[in-house]
Amino acid sequence: MAKNYRVERDVIGKVKVPSSAYYGSETERALGNFRISGIVLQEEFLRNYVALKKCAAVANFRSGKLDKKRKDAILKSCDFILKGNLMDQFVVDVFQAGGGTSTNMNVNEVIANKAIELLGGRKGNYSIVHPNDHVNMSQSSNDTFPTAMNISVFAALGDLIKSLKELERELGRKKDEFRSIIKPGRTHLQDAVPIRMGEEFRGYEGEVGNAIRALELSRMLLLKLPIGGTAVGTGLNAGSKYRKYIIEELCREFGAEFRPSPNIFTEMQSRMDELNVSDSLVEAAIALGKISNDIRLLSSGPNSGIGELVLPAVQPGSSIMPGKINPSIPEMLNMICFQVIGNGTVVREAASAGQLEINVFEPVIIFNILFSIRILEAGSRTFARKAIHGLRADRKKIAEYLEMDPSIATALSPYIGYGKAAKIARKAYREKRRVIDVCLELGILDRKTLEEVLDPAKQA
Repeated sequence: MAKNYRVERDVIGKVKVPSSAYYGSETERALGNFRISGIVLQEEFLRNYVALKKCAAVANFRSGKLDKKRKDAILKSCDFILKGNLMDQFVVDVFQAGGGTSTNMNVNEVIANKAIELLGGRKGNYSIVHPNDHVNMSQSSNDTFPTAMNISVFAALGDLIKSLKELERELGRKKDEFRSIIKPGRTHLQDAVPIRMGEEFRGYEGEVGNAIRALELSRMLLLKLPIGGTAVGTGLNAGSKYRKYIIEELCREFGAEFRPSPNIFTEMQSRMDELNVSDSLVEAAIALGKISNDIRLLSSGPNSGIGELVLPAVQPGSSIMPGKINPSIPEMLNMICFQVIGNGTVVREAASAGQLEINVFEPVIIFNILFSIRILEAGSRTFARKAIHGLRADRKKIAEYLEMDPSIATALSPYIGYGKAAKIARKAYREKRRVIDVCLELGILDRKTLEEVLDPAKQA
């Protein structure tokens, strides 16, 4: 009966690895040690890590350190994986040993074993292509993992920014569509002086624009890469030409203007650039959450709420109340915002816990940042298309509110003083009457003057 495992050896001893596995002994040990969540790092991050290894092989070949036969085999192996193959072989839990060492070795082993096969060997015969000596040549987990982080977050932020710009455009369209609608403003959730609904949406458009600019600025910080620092930033075992060559290859591979960090020790000790991104994501979540809350509040009703806005109906709202329609899309966005804010707390704690030459908590940092980016990307796009695009204003209800708004008495203050204007506003509110009718009854100015002064269009 054939054995369903092979025996590999590492510095600790012998390890049984499933015969079919493309990973090796260090990954197998990680599987045994870290049976935690069942969640692995995102596929986009793992693909970018593989692409980084591909660039490293070319850089090592150009440096004269890696022979052409092994270089070609590693490149073919990486290309095979980058086409979507063997992704089930990346099995290390998010919650693993610090520094991403287990993930780095998982990547090295899968690439090596596929390269061995391509050269006609059997998996585990590392004399042909070795995970450490060849795939990981001139590298360490300590410089490759944060480099893969920067590359992955840089790419993902590009997608998020596109999604937010779509939302910004939809809010801009509503700003123009609602420009002529004058409605009561509200401060402290109480009636306030009139405002144009278009100006409310101009505010929302600006909040999204501010979030976009903050993300764009934080994204640019990620172009500085620590690759070539190897273990502690000194570049031990990398060689003098390697760093220049791998930066060139990464720029070519990803189409971005990556550059070597001017202070590689800072980039390896600190995850402040990722923290900056995370904080910008939290700021975006707070802005989107505020907008979503406002849309929910202004669309509340239809009879007992504010009801100034009418959201598109996307699904039945109740399992027991027939005909009820809920603000499902804004509710979804609110939940995403809560999650992003929570993820930001994880990133902040992890970033603050780095010690000496590296921050070992990088796996949980990258997982949470990419998670936040992807749910914000999908959530903001869905909010734009399924909530804002089809949003309508209930002009009749808005006109009714505006007619009875006591706050328009504010415009009387320059004519009769704040105290008298306040008394008129209170009387109008208590008696459920229009301010102009109370003024006429009390003989406050003539009708023509009152109609001009109390015209909501001149107050908004």
